[in-house]
Amino acid sequence: MNRAGEITRRDLMALGAAAAASPLIAGRAFAAAPDNQALHGLSAFGDLKYAPDFTHFDYVNPDAPKGGLFNQSTLTFNTLNFLVPGGDAPPRMEMCFDSLMKPALDEPDGLYGLLARSVSLSDDRNTFMFELRPEVRWHDGTPLTATDVAFSFLTYKDKGHPTLALALTHMTEAVAEDPLTFRLSFNGRQSARTILTILEYPVVSKAFYQANPFDSSQIKPPLGSGPYRVGRVASGQTIEYERVEDYWGRDLAVNRGQNNFDRIRIEFYRDRQAAFEAFKKGDILYRQEFVSRTWATGYDFPALTAGKVVKREFSGEKRPSMQATAVNQRRERFRDRRVRQAIALCFDFEWTKRSLFYGAYERSNSCFERSDYKAEGPPSAQELALLEPFRAELPPESFGEAVTQPASDGSGRDRKLLSRASKLLGAAGWKRQGSLLANDKGESLTAEYLIDDESFIRVISPWVENMRAIGIDASIRQVDSAQYAARQADFDFDLTAIAVSFTATPTRDEIDELFHSRAAVMSGSRNLPGTADPAVDALIDAVGAADNRQKLTIAMRALDRVLRARMDWIPNWYSANHRAAYWDMFGFKEPKPDFGFPVEQLWWFDEDKAKAIGKG
Repeated sequence: MNRAGEITRRDLMALGAAAAASPLIAGRAFAAAPDNQALHGLSAFGDLKYAPDFTHFDYVNPDAPKGGLFNQSTLTFNTLNFLVPGGDAPPRMEMCFDSLMKPALDEPDGLYGLLARSVSLSDDRNTFMFELRPEVRWHDGTPLTATDVAFSFLTYKDKGHPTLALALTHMTEAVAEDPLTFRLSFNGRQSARTILTILEYPVVSKAFYQANPFDSSQIKPPLGSGPYRVGRVASGQTIEYERVEDYWGRDLAVNRGQNNFDRIRIEFYRDRQAAFEAFKKGDILYRQEFVSRTWATGYDFPALTAGKVVKREFSGEKRPSMQATAVNQRRERFRDRRVRQAIALCFDFEWTKRSLFYGAYERSNSCFERSDYKAEGPPSAQELALLEPFRAELPPESFGEAVTQPASDGSGRDRKLLSRASKLLGAAGWKRQGSLLANDKGESLTAEYLIDDESFIRVISPWVENMRAIGIDASIRQVDSAQYAARQADFDFDLTAIAVSFTATPTRDEIDELFHSRAAVMSGSRNLPGTADPAVDALIDAVGAADNRQKLTIAMRALDRVLRARMDWIPNWYSANHRAAYWDMFGFKEPKPDFGFPVEQLWWFDEDKAKAIGKG
């Protein structure tokens, strides 16, 4: 589920028509929403941007033409089932499915009716009633009903990927009251914003999964209801999604101007360089560049020089992000925080930025980088109020200036930082035995960094060499993407990296999966370090309980302080922008929306541009 783009989409009649059929109201959709009245959308704290009679989102071209091909590259896949742990599913499978509601990408947490024409809330905010649109259909023409919706949520709670299951922990009922009415109930212990997470879950067909096992890896295309269906599939090589011409939700306000390409193809390559060569030849049409060296030195091929390829940057989303290395505390040798601190001190970012990144990245320090949730300076009085009950259990650094990673001298081997790392390891009980460190049992301090792409070797190798210089038996293990996914799911690694983009208004559920003790023992979760700390859990509870944005910001900053002090994650680096290149045959509206960048969903094929560069 950790993909670029959204996990939603669609609907049929414009919401103006829906408004005429139901007394939908605008305004403050959560805190001030009248009880048991039908709403056209939901928002965590503030006013919804779009009224019930809106015709399309502002960031789309409602008259965008349909047609053409969009393709890009990624690593391999071995299953079409992206809803369960295990296997490596291709990107964009979510475009084959509808969800109850769909987000607007130009507001931080607004959701609008998609499968659901309206939603009403009980006075205690524990029960949600959804009225489905009578027009909704599966791709085979059969009706999508509340029975399918109930089946989806019950199955996700029981068998779904942890990303799906965690948010449903406190769900008590998922009931089809009748074919078009669905009731969802919670026990009151859920976060107030849990509903915002699960309303974007894909709804799946009960009939299909009664005939096919839900929790297995399979290549058989599932029955969907979204704007695309699975077309040609060559396992491990190519998957093609075909636009559904008679898609039931094509003309809905939440869908107008979107899902414009007739075909979306994902081509799979074993390494980035082969994919780049295919892009230069025009076999691949769009590419996001994640290798700074390639971005700085590789874009000098004939098609770009001739103006057929555009190379540019798009602004990043206004959402918190984290790119960090997880230190797996399920391994006993990493449970001492001093060991994790020492490993972090061996990473010379200043040298890496200059020598390998061509200045393209900045150093991360926060788990919520690029956001108001990033802790700065000493804690405020409100943050201290959350932290003080746990003073005895928390690292002292939680109560001072927010922890930042020390700047090196940029030499690649800063002697002061490495000396400091050696002292920390000595204090943790690791002593020199020959060239390596060992504990009192004679066990060496080993640290293997798990990667799945050769491009990381040049970045991680200097870090590994610095670890070896102070006696850590460090190494790099490169595996293919399927093994990488499996080993992360089973927590079978010492060190590994992750990149996470949170929603603009983070819910407890997405925070849970990364940092809560529940997720530490849940196979397939993203709590890769195995964080299991009652103080962290309590701060996550405070995040979930926040009933306004100010309280949410305070709780998130307090949590950030503790996570940074614990050093479960070693922050790495971040980029402020998307680096993208594409053959100049597409149209899109500018500026891009602030809270998402689903290119396949928003762009369109421009026939005149394509002809001008010989691609028509």
